[in-house]
Amino acid sequence: MTSLRTEAVTLDSDGGRRLYEQADELRDAGPAVRVRMPEDVVAWSVTRGDIAKQLLIHPHVSKDARKSWPGHEPGAVPWLYPWVDVVSMFTSDGADHTRLKQLVGRAFTARRIEAMRPVVEAIVTDLLDALEEHAGDERVDLRAEFAHGVPSRVICDLFGVPADQRPEILRIIGAVFATDVTPEQSAAVAADLYRAMLTLIETKRRTPADDMTSLLLTAHEEDGDRLSEPELISTLIAVIGGGSETTVALIDAAVRELLAHPDQLTTVLAEPARWSDVIDEALRLHPPIMHLPLRYATEDIDLGEGVVMKAGDAILICFGAHGRDPGVHDDPAAFHIDRADKQHLAFGHGIHYCLGAPLARLEAEIALPALFDRFPGLTLSIAPDELEPQHSFMGNDLVELPVKLGPSA
Repeated sequence: MTSLRTEAVTLDSDGGRRLYEQADELRDAGPAVRVRMPEDVVAWSVTRGDIAKQLLIHPHVSKDARKSWPGHEPGAVPWLYPWVDVVSMFTSDGADHTRLKQLVGRAFTARRIEAMRPVVEAIVTDLLDALEEHAGDERVDLRAEFAHGVPSRVICDLFGVPADQRPEILRIIGAVFATDVTPEQSAAVAADLYRAMLTLIETKRRTPADDMTSLLLTAHEEDGDRLSEPELISTLIAVIGGGSETTVALIDAAVRELLAHPDQLTTVLAEPARWSDVIDEALRLHPPIMHLPLRYATEDIDLGEGVVMKAGDAILICFGAHGRDPGVHDDPAAFHIDRADKQHLAFGHGIHYCLGAPLARLEAEIALPALFDRFPGLTLSIAPDELEPQHSFMGNDLVELPVKLGPSA
């Protein structure tokens, strides 16, 4: 690891309750601040929106720990395995990034995503039908019973994950975001994640089908230089993981804010074209990923105010801080779908912009109006400030979203 040059602030992992507050503190402290994460990993935290955007496209910032983080040994820090040690488009630069992105990108073209609309609509309808038995005053966890089901079923269908393997894969992916765990727990999650993807690959090797896992497996077996086995496993981890939990958080955020602001819910129900405003404002205010490990300086980078990132230093971009930066937005902690400027970094910026962003938007654009059409009396079961946040400084979701559905339409 890089040496500690200044006193580092411990990045708070206390149930996610200080997520926004600490981002504000770090932003006020400077253009970048040294933070300490689990297992003594130290990095420069970047919470100012303009600096984050600058570094996300900076020519001397890398995503590849293997080439750019001196002293790092893959596997030495178990909680970093899904974020740093995998070998995918997510952790690659240059030609390797382009090659790996092209292999996955065929599943996320505009035409393919639009063609998935009937599939998403059918999944949403099925989940809403199942919710009917809870209609009325019964307390229901909408996250577990609806928000989680939409993207997880879509991505599992897209990658051909067999029904009997889905619960374990989704359990592990959910555990990846926890940052208040022991090294032993992190190591167990990393091992389970690797094993689950191997099981999926072996299943597709025996019984290939018309799905993305089978297509990637074919690319690996026909040309290992084009897609190695570690890259295949890592790509599945990155895309299945990124295509499920993040969209769950988006749906949860939109629902919680609309229920907390009934006047804005009334507006969007009267003007269905405004659902895109709801989605962007939810992404700005409650980005699904707050901090995303890691990037690395390949040369010294002077950020001003006496802050110089040295070559080899790790960088932790706080994607969620941009949309809540008072230097970017007026009244940034408020939810306003009429806000003229809703810019955010929830899907990233630059060459690593999220491939699945259009699919996430499609899922939310279908799921949210369908939910409120089916259950127009939907209400929160507890006050918004009593909702329990995810136990993480990376993932930014709720542990549960307790609601009362009211009568169905």
